[in-house]
Amino acid sequence: MNVLLTGATGYIGKRLLPVLVEQGHHVICCVRDKQKFHAGPSVSKSISIIEVDLNKPESLKNIPNNIDAAYYLVHSMSTSIDYEELEKNAAINFRERINSTQAKQVIYLSGIVNSETLSKHLNSRKNVEIALGKGSYALTTIRAGIIIGSGSASFEIIRDLVEKLPVMVAPKWLKTKCQPIGISDVICILTGVLNNETTFNTSYDIAGNEVLSYKQMLLDFSEVRGLKRYIWTVPVMTPKLSSYWLYFITSTTYSLAVSLVDSMKVEVVAKDDKILRLLNINPLSYKECIRRAFRRIEQNEIVSSWKDSTVSGRLDYKISDYIKVPTYGCFKDLRARKVSNEDKAIDRIWRIGGDTGWYYATWLWKIRGYLDKLAGGVGLRRGRTNLDHIQAGDTLDFWRVIYADKEEKRLLLFAEMKLPGEAWLEFQIKDGELHQTATFRPRGLAGRLYWYAVLPFHGPIFKGMARKICA
Repeated sequence: MNVLLTGATGYIGKRLLPVLVEQGHHVICCVRDKQKFHAGPSVSKSISIIEVDLNKPESLKNIPNNIDAAYYLVHSMSTSIDYEELEKNAAINFRERINSTQAKQVIYLSGIVNSETLSKHLNSRKNVEIALGKGSYALTTIRAGIIIGSGSASFEIIRDLVEKLPVMVAPKWLKTKCQPIGISDVICILTGVLNNETTFNTSYDIAGNEVLSYKQMLLDFSEVRGLKRYIWTVPVMTPKLSSYWLYFITSTTYSLAVSLVDSMKVEVVAKDDKILRLLNINPLSYKECIRRAFRRIEQNEIVSSWKDSTVSGRLDYKISDYIKVPTYGCFKDLRARKVSNEDKAIDRIWRIGGDTGWYYATWLWKIRGYLDKLAGGVGLRRGRTNLDHIQAGDTLDFWRVIYADKEEKRLLLFAEMKLPGEAWLEFQIKDGELHQTATFRPRGLAGRLYWYAVLPFHGPIFKGMARKICA
C-alpha cells in the first residue's frame, strides 16, 4: 500500500514509520521541513518525502493522488490565541486534498474526549475529528490519553518531577483520574487498524488496563526507580500557579505547561476496550512501560522525543531559514585553535551539551539557563535526546541543531533562548584547526546593550570551551 504519513518528524511518526516499512508499505512522509527529516538506511528505499504545510493549501498539491490510506498525526499544544482555528483549518485543507486522491481511509490520532467539559486543547482535538469526518474516505479515530514511552512528553514530565523533588506540594488536579497506555501498544493499534474495514468510520478509545490518578502515577514511577517520594495536594494553586509549578520544575515551555494544566483537570478514562479485543492486544502495565522506557534510555536508544518538536521551543520556523549565518550587522566571537586529534575533537563536539555539559564553566551555562527560564524561555532542561548522535532539527539544551555533518566536520546551532536578537554557535574543523564562532545579530539598542553586558563572560567561556575540545 501507498501510505501517507503526516507528522513524520514527530514523536509518534518517527516510531510508526519503520513499522509501516517493515510491513511492506511504501510511505510518503509529509513534513514541513525536509531539513529536519532523517530516515535511516533501513527505511530510505521504501519512502518518499514531500514538504507540506497544512495551513497553506497550495502546498498540499505535493500530496500524490495514488495513496491508499493516510495517517493524520498533526498535533499542537500551543496556547496562541488562534491555534484552535489553525488546527481546524489544517484539518479542512487536508480533508479537501485527500478527497481528490484514491485514499480509502484516514487514521487520526486524537485525545480521549469523554468528559462533558473539555479543555481548550481537547475540544480542539474533537473539532479536528469532526472536520476530518466529513471527507469522502472512511475515518478511523484513535483517541489516546497519557502515552508513556521514552521521550514522550508525559513520561519526561513525570520523570522530572519524581527525580527532582523528594517532597511535592502539588495542585489538586493530581487527584484527576487517567488511563495511561504504552507507546508500543499505541503503535500496534495504529498499524492494526490500517486497511482494516471493521474499523472504518469508527472511533476508539485506547488505554491500558489501569485507571490511575496523576498522584499515583508519580508514586508508581518513584517505586520503579527505587526513590522515596512524598506528595501532598493543596486546593489553593490557581491554574496560573500550577502552570508555573510545572514550567520551573520540568522541561516544558510555559505555553505547553498552560495547556497541560488545562487538560489535566479533565479525566481521560477510556469508555471501553473494544479496540484491544478486536486486535487481540494485551496492553502493558504502567510500571512495565516505565521499565521499558528506562531500558531504552540506558541503552541510548531513544527513537524520538517530544523535546525535538518545535512545540518544545519558543519559535516556529524552518531550519533552512537560519542555515546561512549572517555577516552584516552582527557581533562575533571567533576562536581558532590547533587540534591535537581530529577524531577526539569531533567526538567532543558531537557530545556537547546535555549531561556532558559545555566543557568549561558549565555552571555559568546553567545560570544562563536559569535566567532564561525566569524570562519565560526554554532554559537548559531539554538536554539532548541522544548522548553522542545529533542531527538537524534536534534540540540541544537551549539551542536547535541547524546543521550537523561529521564528514564535513561542521556543527551549527541556533539559539532558542529569549534574546533581544538572534544567535548562532558554530564549530568546524578545517586543516587541523578548530574554528569556533559565536554570532549575534542584535535587535535594536537592547540587543547591543545585551552583547556588551555578556561580553566579559565570553572570553573565558568560549576560550575554555575551545581549549577543552581541542585537548
